[in-house]
Amino acid sequence: MPERIKTKVFDSASLGSKFIAEAIIDLVEERNKNNEKTVLGLATGSSPIQLYQEIVSLYKERKVSFENVITFNLDEYYPMDPKAIQSYHRFMKEHLFDHVNIPKEHINIPDGTIQMEDVAEYCEAYEDKIDSVGGIDIQILGIGRTGHIGFNEPGSGINSKTRLVTLDSKTRSDAAKQFKSEDSVPRKAITMGVGTIFKAKKIFLLAWGEQKSKIVAKAVEGKVVPKVPATYLQQHTNTTFILDHPASQDLTRISTPWLVGECEWTEALIIKAVCWLGLQLSKPVLKLTDEDYNAYGMGDLVAQSGSAYEVNLKVFRHLRDTITGWPGGKPGTQDQNRPERAKPFPKRALIFSPHPDDDVISMGGTLIRLVDQGHDVHVAYQTSGNIAVHDDDVVNKLSFLEEFSNAFDIQSGAIEKFSNEAKSFFRLKDASTNDIDSVRRIKGIIRRIEARSSCRYCGVREKNVSFLDLPFYE
Repeated sequence: MPERIKTKVFDSASLGSKFIAEAIIDLVEERNKNNEKTVLGLATGSSPIQLYQEIVSLYKERKVSFENVITFNLDEYYPMDPKAIQSYHRFMKEHLFDHVNIPKEHINIPDGTIQMEDVAEYCEAYEDKIDSVGGIDIQILGIGRTGHIGFNEPGSGINSKTRLVTLDSKTRSDAAKQFKSEDSVPRKAITMGVGTIFKAKKIFLLAWGEQKSKIVAKAVEGKVVPKVPATYLQQHTNTTFILDHPASQDLTRISTPWLVGECEWTEALIIKAVCWLGLQLSKPVLKLTDEDYNAYGMGDLVAQSGSAYEVNLKVFRHLRDTITGWPGGKPGTQDQNRPERAKPFPKRALIFSPHPDDDVISMGGTLIRLVDQGHDVHVAYQTSGNIAVHDDDVVNKLSFLEEFSNAFDIQSGAIEKFSNEAKSFFRLKDASTNDIDSVRRIKGIIRRIEARSSCRYCGVREKNVSFLDLPFYE
């Protein structure tokens, strides 16, 4: 097996988070019995949120005291006010520290307000403080698109210590959604170094979702290179990657298990393997030979099926039956192998769109086909989508309304009030400021108008468009 780091794959991020939370709580309880400290290294970002929820849940359920727990966070943007929305101080309070009884003096998070000339001395003191309490017992990590751990960007050395770093453009791009725009993302951060992380007695790296699968595979199976700092963890004596199935899908034992050893050849795995082999050899499925299968570790599949011809034919028929121009089912046909049943016809089709425009971007062609083929198509937008509307769009729309009301002699006092309020707010707004309620509502209206327009273009009747305005992503 080409994996160079221990990995555990769970059915869900929740189960993976619970596994780590139980390991942390067990250690805290064990140390508490001997009146000893437990030192935790903590991470931020989306990956550990469920972990902190599980820790809080177990803390309350098992009535565990965290009075002997000392924490050190990996990093913080620089400069950054601790009270800012994007601050990791605020993140940790909201997700963990406000819910457990860790003494405030035991909490350590890099300070994004330190004067530039004092940063080097501050970072050295942060290192010394970790050493003074005996080092970190359990370190939690996430992994970025570039393979960074903490804010140790590509090129970081294996012996690097806590320091001020310049953020990679991809890292800043990924953070833009928290800062309204990429230009608002700080260009620097204070981070523990790779060498600092390596001092931890145990490391858990969390990765959830398909978008992390390629970098996880590089970190676990690739060569140790500074370009992917997470590969350094191959040289740590006690690191475990905790993954959900989507994040593990590019590991060799998951993506191509026939290259690792014998497989249980389920129908789904046969289809996956044969398609993979055809792509590797640039051959149509029906032209794959016994020799092709044997050369790529699939000789047992051919032996089990009788011949390459039988395997090829089975997979070809399956692929053929998945192709359709009738996503809602084709009326008047008895072909039971089609992806969707023919009856009843017409059908009522409900499309859930997490965010206005996700429907037309992700499946606009299918949506149009459903309408054209006579189905009763409905679209339900789950969130308002206001976070995707630029401030300039609000100003432009309000300016249009002012001009429109003046041109047709319509009473415009209310419009002027909204316009002045919004423009005054935008003049004072910075990256850490949430939109005021009226601006959020205006942005939501703009997105509704755009969504209705898209639905009209696709042929969906306006009365079939619903807006749920669920609170997440607000």
